[in-house]
Amino acid sequence: MTDAENMAGMLLGRVLATPRAGRRRLVALAGPPASGKSTLAEHLADLLSRSGCDATVVPMDGFHLDNRILDTRGLLHRKGSPASFDVTGLLRLVAALASDDEVFFPTFDRRRDLAIAGSGLVGPTCDTAIVEGNYLLYDAPGWRDLGRLWDLSIRLEVPRDTLEARLVDRWLAQGHTQTQAEARARENDLANATLLTRAALPADVTLATAD
Repeated sequence: MTDAENMAGMLLGRVLATPRAGRRRLVALAGPPASGKSTLAEHLADLLSRSGCDATVVPMDGFHLDNRILDTRGLLHRKGSPASFDVTGLLRLVAALASDDEVFFPTFDRRRDLAIAGSGLVGPTCDTAIVEGNYLLYDAPGWRDLGRLWDLSIRLEVPRDTLEARLVDRWLAQGHTQTQAEARARENDLANATLLTRAALPADVTLATAD
């Protein structure tokens, strides 16, 4: 059994015991880039659904601003930083998840490096939405307003050297050279991880991994 599967099993009871403030339960799964959020979210959603609690994963990455806008704003080299996301749109989506029967959301195509509007769906049978992303527990204007919307918040903490190794591997897999991959990891992704460490809202559950 993988670490993500073990963590999902540990979280299952806590999630099921968490009351809903709205129509469906809203779970935030936050952590730095390459911390394993997406994998854990999918395992947790699968366990919940198999337990009779229909769950859907909603990635924050669909709210990346388009590269043309980032280029105009001089932010393309900092894609993935807080300023490169549509936080207002994300706030609207999370509020809708708590109240609306059916909610469409954008997803992000990493291979094409762009967001695709209306490509995800949280249907009327969904009991729990697991929203996963870097800045869901980020204490900064706009972002901190998300904190009041979560029924349960979870943070993943991973050693920095582990994050760096994973990030370099991610960029290598996308065709970068070793030098390019190391530069992107250190100059952008790890810089964003530092932001999260310095301005973190408290989480209901913190999961620390050794590697």
